[in-house]
Parts: sequence; structure tokens; C-alpha cells
Amino acid sequence: MERHEKFMRRALELAEWGAGRVSPNPLVGCVVVADDKIIGEGFHKQYGGPHAEPNALSQVENLALLPNATVYVTLEPCAHFGKTPPCADLLVSKNVKEVVIAAQDSNPLVGGKGIEKLRSAGISVTTGVLEQEARWQNRRFFTAIEKKRPYVILKWAQTRDGFIARTNYDSKWISNRLSRQLVHRWRAEEDAIMVGTNTAHHDNPRLNVRDWIGKNPVRLFIDQHLKLDRTLHLFDQSQPTLCYNLLLAEKMENLEFVKMVPGFSLAQLLTDLYNRNIHSLIVEGGSHLLRQFISTDLWDEARVFTGDGRFGQGIPAPLLDRFPTETRAIQDDRLDLYCNVWTRKSE
Repeated sequence: MERHEKFMRRALELAEWGAGRVSPNPLVGCVVVADDKIIGEGFHKQYGGPHAEPNALSQVENLALLPNATVYVTLEPCAHFGKTPPCADLLVSKNVKEVVIAAQDSNPLVGGKGIEKLRSAGISVTTGVLEQEARWQNRRFFTAIEKKRPYVILKWAQTRDGFIARTNYDSKWISNRLSRQLVHRWRAEEDAIMVGTNTAHHDNPRLNVRDWIGKNPVRLFIDQHLKLDRTLHLFDQSQPTLCYNLLLAEKMENLEFVKMVPGFSLAQLLTDLYNRNIHSLIVEGGSHLLRQFISTDLWDEARVFTGDGRFGQGIPAPLLDRFPTETRAIQDDRLDLYCNVWTRKSE
């Protein structure tokens, strides 16, 4: 088992390279081993492109080694035709000796069918190697499949005396430059980003990726009665944007007004995002919107920066009824990480 974990950890490392580029597909890494040596490795690089298994097998120079090879893959090989052929069929055609899988796919299109195909072909299959780590890595994918909603990450910055903004809603700058750069990395890794009406009005955010290399997330916000000024950056059609409201249903380039029923809930909004294949959402404020997610228990992670300054008075930051699972120092900022349901195995 120790040998299996060694190569599976490498597969998990590879899978992480697909972050921000494969959604709504899962992150997957694959390592091919013969005579205790890696002879091929790969990961799912881009949505719609080859999966991890064909990428890894394409690196194998001596195909004669495959009948005695073990293939390590972080997620059960697919058994259905999607944008690419089934990976389980590919492994069968290569006549590999053994396949070691971290986590079984809970997608009904796969759900054990890949494992069944492999075993029916006489391939030895081992499952559950570093399963908890693999499920954590693909927590966005598993949340979407199992809960039918995006994985929700709450993020805010607060002062040492517990304020998220001044009384005039100004919040610049609570966190330091490095922390703000980290936020841009996070934006590039998630499908969508959300702010509340007050934040849109007072901060006029762009909600794009500027201090990191990566794609812009889908922007979304609630403007029930369409009172926000149309000159705000959120309406500039520079990246895909959804405006949830009660009055208008209209779609134009990079801007859609989504008409909801009166009294619509955050749960209904999340269902709409799920139906749009949006599997992760980072909520960047303001305080009222963050508290709504917390009070309805519709969140999975929270990432809270505490800066070195104080406001004395202002808008109080949200409170979480638990201790952080991890705390990091980002220069003079403190970053507290919270988990609502998922737990991460200590490394």
C-alpha cells in the first residue's frame, strides 16, 4: 500500500496542474509504472481535450511494458463517450496489468461502470488509495454531482478590530498586496464570482483576473429592481456576467439579465448556476450577502484575511461559529481557512 500511495501522490500533484482549466470536468492525474519506475504520466489539461489517461499513455515509449504496468489514476476512468472516447476502453485496449484508483466517480454516467469494464477485461483494480485527498482535490466536482449546486467559497478581509469596511462602505486597503494577488489567483481557479448590491454600488469592482495569469470567472450579482448604475464595470460586457433580478429577462454579449420569481432564494440561484454548468463560486462580499450564505448554510469554505490595521468603527465582518482548520501568515496578514463539511486529511 505504501508503494501505491507514493505513485498516487504523484498523480494528485499532476492533477492540480489542470486547476482553472478543466471545469466542469474534474481534475485528474495519471501515472503509468513498470518495474517500479514511472514510464508515463499526464493530467487533464483542458476542458474538451484528452483526459489524463491518454496523455499519460502517450508518453510511454516502450509499449511492450504495458502488459506488466500499473496505472495510477486519481478518479475512476470514464466509461462513456463524451467529448472524448472512454478511458476505461483505452486501458483495456492497452492490456495493462493493474489499475489503482483513488476515488470512484459519483457521476451516474460513470459510477462504477469504468471499474466494471476494467475488471471484466481481467485487469486487476484497486480502489480507495488516498481517496480522501482525491475527493478534497475534486471537492467542486463532487459537490456539483452530489449536491446539485456549485461549491461555494466565501472570502473577505477584515481589520484587527473586526470590520469589513468603514461606515461609508470604503474597504481599501485592509489586506496587503500579496494577499490581494492571492485573491486574483483564486479568481482564476473558480468558475464564477459574486458580490452583493452594496459592494457593486460602492466599490465598483471589475471582478476580473489582473494580478495572475488565468481566465476571468463569470461575474454575477443580484440587482432585484435594476437600480444599479449601468456605467458600473459589472455592466461593461468585458467578461460573461449574470444579473439576477425581478424585472428583466434579456441576453446580450457577455451580459445576461436573469429574471427570477419574487422571493427567490440563494438556493434557487445556486440551482440556476448548476444548470449552467458552473461548479464553483467565490463570494467576495459584502457583509450582508456573506451573512446570507452563512445563515442558510450554503457554503463549503471560507477564506478570511485579517489585516494589520484598525478602523475603530465601521461595518462588522461576518462571524463563523467554528475554529479555522488552517491558519497561514501572508506577510503581515493572517489568513484563516474554514471548512463547513469537507475535512482534509493531514499530510
